[in-house]
Amino acid sequence: MIQNKEKFFKKICNKLRLKCLEIIFRTKASHIGSIYSCLDIIVYIYLYIIKFNKRKPNHDFIMSKGHAGLAVYLVLYYKKIISEKKLSTYYQNGSFLSGHVSHYKNPGIEVSTGSLGHGLSIGCGYALANKINNSHKKTFVLMSDGECNEGSVWESVLFASHSKLKNLVCIIDFNNLQSLDTIKNTLNTLPLDKKFKSFGWNVAKINGHSFKDFLKVFSRKSNNSQPLCVIAKTIKGRGVSFMENNVLWHYRSPNLGELKLANLEISSST
Repeated sequence: MIQNKEKFFKKICNKLRLKCLEIIFRTKASHIGSIYSCLDIIVYIYLYIIKFNKRKPNHDFIMSKGHAGLAVYLVLYYKKIISEKKLSTYYQNGSFLSGHVSHYKNPGIEVSTGSLGHGLSIGCGYALANKINNSHKKTFVLMSDGECNEGSVWESVLFASHSKLKNLVCIIDFNNLQSLDTIKNTLNTLPLDKKFKSFGWNVAKINGHSFKDFLKVFSRKSNNSQPLCVIAKTIKGRGVSFMENNVLWHYRSPNLGELKLANLEISSST
């Protein structure tokens, strides 16, 4: 049963990687490395964890690393919330699908993000409201590892622990690259697991591309009142060998030759 779900999950992720490749090539947009890094996580969250309808926000998921917003648009496209026609306008003038994720006229997206460091604080507010209202609903926030450079993140980490927000899950897309260099060389925040633990959080470390790891960590029950930080070890550019762990793919888009090579590689792994 799990193997069938895992196979289905991988098939969807690869299908959306191909669609992403097509869109990034056509629009000459950036951040394909970041999108591929977290796509598996977002697919799992939208398919297996959260539920929402088109008319009413439910404050379940916040995409804090807004520059990888196309990953969210792609999953909503798969779920038929975003049409093919609308998706084709991505990154174009006048489109509702901006390069950094936007909630405006986009059901299934909670907030617009892009200025890094804001998502976790918003998530704290949602989680606190749910706690006050005796709701069992959880709030999930996906952040980048480089985002942990922001001071507002650590204010939120303190607040969540102090407020005992056990209904808050912070997922860190840990690909160890940000912008132009490694985490360590840019502004060293390592080790993140020990830092979150010292701030009073529960911490779990997983493979950020593993269906089985997602199933295990997101289905477990907490035995205390503290929030959970999931450090998901990922690969920037996951799925395309010449993009993987290559900082160049934070900003650039593929040329025609690279498009063909990447298309072939992703297709052959499906």
